[in-house]
Amino acid sequence: MHLRRSRPILLLPVFGLLAGCNMVTMHPSGDVAVQQRDLIIASTLLMLLIIVPVMLLIALFAWRYRQSNTAATYDPEWHHSTQLEVAIWSAPLAIIVALGALTWISTHVLDPYRPIARISPTQAVPQGIKPLTVEVVALDWKWLFIYPDLGIATVNELAAPVDTPIAFKITASSVMNSFYIPALAGQIYAMPAMETKLHAVINKPGEYEGFSANYSGEGFSDMHFKFHGMSNADFQRWVQTVKAGGGGALNRADYLRLAMPSERDPVHRYAVVAPDLYEAILNECVDSSKMCMSDMMRIDAHGGLGLPGGRNLVATDYESLRRRDGRRARTYVASICEIPGAADLKSRLAQTRPQTRLLNDR
Repeated sequence: MHLRRSRPILLLPVFGLLAGCNMVTMHPSGDVAVQQRDLIIASTLLMLLIIVPVMLLIALFAWRYRQSNTAATYDPEWHHSTQLEVAIWSAPLAIIVALGALTWISTHVLDPYRPIARISPTQAVPQGIKPLTVEVVALDWKWLFIYPDLGIATVNELAAPVDTPIAFKITASSVMNSFYIPALAGQIYAMPAMETKLHAVINKPGEYEGFSANYSGEGFSDMHFKFHGMSNADFQRWVQTVKAGGGGALNRADYLRLAMPSERDPVHRYAVVAPDLYEAILNECVDSSKMCMSDMMRIDAHGGLGLPGGRNLVATDYESLRRRDGRRARTYVASICEIPGAADLKSRLAQTRPQTRLLNDR
C-alpha cells in the first residue's frame, strides 16, 4: 500500500527528461516567428488573468463553505450583489477588449502576404534591399524550391542568408499541403492551382527542420526538408556549388517526371531551371498540350467560349483509357483558334450598326 502511494513521486524524475526537449516554436530563430511566439505568450497570460483567480476562488469557496465549517455564513435567500456583478463582468470584458486589440494589430502586422518591415526588433529592413524570392512547390511527397532570380532549384533542401527578407510564393502539384518551418515563421497552406505567400527572415545561422503540417497521403510522414540559415558569403558559395554541381537542368519534361509520387527522396540540385516553370505549375499547364488556367480565365473574362467553343474539347489520354464502360470521359480545352481581324471587324460593326452591338450585349 505504501509503495502504491509513493509511485507518483517516483515518476517525478521522468519529467526531468523533458528539459532536453527543444521547443523550437517557443525558441525560434526568425523575427516573424519571434513575434508569433510573443503573441502566444501574451494571449496565454491574458487568459490566465481570469483562469488562475477562478481556480483559486473555487478552492477557497470549497474550503470556506465546507460542511464542517459552522462559522461560515449561511444565507440561502441571497441572490444578488452589485459589487460582485461588477467584478465578475468587468475583468473578462477588459481582457476581451485587450485580446481583441492584440489580435487586430497582430493580424495586420503578421499578415503572411505583407512584406516584412523589420529584420529584428531593433533593425528595420534597409532601404533598397531586394528580398530573396523562393518559389515553393509541394509535390507527392517532396518539396521543390525554385530560385527564379538565381536560376537554380533544389529538392528537399532550402537555404537563405541571415538578416535578408525572404519572399515565398507557394503552390502545390496535386493535393493540399502545408509549408512549415517552425524556427522561421508560421505554417501556410500550399494548394494546387492557387498561390499563397509568406514573408519572413532568419536571424541566426543554423540548420532547421521544415516539413508539411497537413496530411497529404501515404508518403506524408517523410515529407521533410532542411532549411539552412547562412551568412551571406556562405550562401553565395552554396549557390555557386549548386550551379557547378552538375545536377542538370529542370525543364518541363523533367518536372513531369519529378512530380510523380515518390517517398524519401534525397536532396537533389538543379543548376538550370526553365524560367517559366513555376507559372506553368501554378496554371496547371506544364504539359504544353493543355491550356493554362490563366488563359481560361482570360477567355471567361471576355465572355467565354459559348456553345460552339464547348464542342472543341479533347479527352485526356488517361481518361480515354479508363472510360471503357461507355461513360463520357472528362475533357479539357486543347487550344483556341482566333480569326485574324475579328476584333477589328467587330469594332467596325459596332460603330456602323448600333443595333448589332445591342443584340450582342443581350
